[in-house]
Amino acid sequence: MTETADDSHERRADDHRGAGRAGAAAGVENRIETEGDPEASGGFEYEVVTTPVLVVGAGAAGARVAIELAESGVDPLVIGKRDHGDAHTTWAAGGVNAALGSLDPEDDWTIHAADTFNEGHHLNDPEAVELTAREMPDRIRELAEWGMPFDRTDDGEINQRYFGAQSYRRTCFVGDRTGEAMLETLIGRARDLEIPYRENVMITRLLSDGERVDGAVGFDMETGEGLLFRTNHVVLAAGGFSAFYHRHSSRDDENNGDGQALALEAGARLMDLEFVQFHPTGMVGDRYGEEWDGRLVTEAVRGEGGRLYNAEGERFMERYSPDQMELDARDVVARAIAQEVREGRGTDDGGVYLDISHRDDEYVRERLPSMVERFESLGVDITEEPMVVAPTAHYTMGGVDIDFHTGETGVDGLYAVGETVAGVHGANRLGGNSLAETVAIGKLVGDHVAGAVTDGDDDPTVTDGQRALAEREFRALTELAASDGTVTPTEFLEELGDLLWDHAGILRDEAGIREGLAKLEDLRARTADLRVDGGLTSKSFEYAVDLSASLTVAEAMLRAALERTESRGAHYRTDYPETESDWRVNLVHAADENGLSINRRGVGEPSPPVREALAEGYELDYHHLE
Repeated sequence: MTETADDSHERRADDHRGAGRAGAAAGVENRIETEGDPEASGGFEYEVVTTPVLVVGAGAAGARVAIELAESGVDPLVIGKRDHGDAHTTWAAGGVNAALGSLDPEDDWTIHAADTFNEGHHLNDPEAVELTAREMPDRIRELAEWGMPFDRTDDGEINQRYFGAQSYRRTCFVGDRTGEAMLETLIGRARDLEIPYRENVMITRLLSDGERVDGAVGFDMETGEGLLFRTNHVVLAAGGFSAFYHRHSSRDDENNGDGQALALEAGARLMDLEFVQFHPTGMVGDRYGEEWDGRLVTEAVRGEGGRLYNAEGERFMERYSPDQMELDARDVVARAIAQEVREGRGTDDGGVYLDISHRDDEYVRERLPSMVERFESLGVDITEEPMVVAPTAHYTMGGVDIDFHTGETGVDGLYAVGETVAGVHGANRLGGNSLAETVAIGKLVGDHVAGAVTDGDDDPTVTDGQRALAEREFRALTELAASDGTVTPTEFLEELGDLLWDHAGILRDEAGIREGLAKLEDLRARTADLRVDGGLTSKSFEYAVDLSASLTVAEAMLRAALERTESRGAHYRTDYPETESDWRVNLVHAADENGLSINRRGVGEPSPPVREALAEGYELDYHHLE
């Protein structure tokens, strides 16, 4: 670097004010210095950025935490790995749940909670579920006040549609681009509040002694410059780990377990990693091209009456779920499709048909505009012909173990929220609840962290020890970038994806999981032959960093899948096909001197009003759609 410390401060302050970085907000600064001993840090000169709260992740969960902090008078800094507004939230298309009763006045938050428990096979954290269900009507109204353009009924109420395994029409929506509209709304609110944002930053380590976190280390992905964030409060909102799998609905460079790995390394616990949701309807690459392999076909297609057929023309859900049909729980529908394909009734490219063409053309175009547009670009008119779909890894129910009133992880100063955490969804997520969790729990976590911030947090001191930890990480990153073996990170990640798809996919058994663990150990050993091309600003280097996190979390997930000798929700063991009452426990991971430990923890009970709703046995009658 040739600029002076003052020049660097001015440049970065401008960035935070919005001069050159989309999403940065005017009038809010964090203290920024150019520091570092290039020799001690492996050649890095690095910036030190101080902030009262660092929010890692810029999707809906991170944005909602930051909004609550700002409204409480705290100036957080939000960082993301992509451009502002480019987050996985945008891929949640179909809707967001809230018991508004717009179309079904008998619906209420207790029934929403009961549906969530039933879908989660009663491994859910009761506080997490009930907080989410109670909060959501107000959060939806708040989003509407902030400008989210929800579809409306003829009398002006927020419209709601059916979603799988829900007793009533509870899913609020913006066509089939709900997540995109939600994130646009939250970012608009964040900009109004002048919340500073820094894009294209990757965090590689938290500064922690196992008991307290006081900062984070990473790098600017555009410049390769090192970054030391000094703060007494870090909120992880970095997503899940579904991109591990061969076929997944995420992009390759997100949802790769970095939030969970950072938390585990910092001393936090992980929970329920065996529960990976395979969305029933992902696009099949053989039919549409590799670029589209696994891309999600929103549940809204089935919510609006879409039907599933096998290659023999049978509407096969009649065999598996005659009452709820295509709108049964995601795990049920995904396993049904997998079974049809396994037994030879799938299409040539390993899928089944999803057909909405029996609905009126204009209705389909109005309710599913993104799906119509996407498939038209591939030469398919979904108003006239079926789509080919197959299950795709979509969402991870497991993650960081937190207290849902506060977001606390058990490590002082470290909080987590969104898909990074476990608890709301239990063994299987109810469609429409992912977006709900982000804003319901995000608000509560933001409120708690705001209350925990003290005057001294505005400008925390950077100690020699913290600099030494950061410089050690910068040396490690420099060495990683110089890896000159023969195998690229992409090749290793692709191998990991195949391994997990084959040995920890929709259908699992002990022999397959053990084989997966053995292959994972071999893969880890072979990473000594890693080759990184292009240096610190390259995709190759980014994927090399991802690989380390992915291997850590994949091992924990496989070990949890081996430990749970039953089938429950998204975890289906062909050698233990029944759900067992004595397995109603959460599996909690911690790092120790021997690697990873797994402990069992009992699950709490819902409150009396929710137990009453559970006893009533509310259930969707699919045939309302016929």
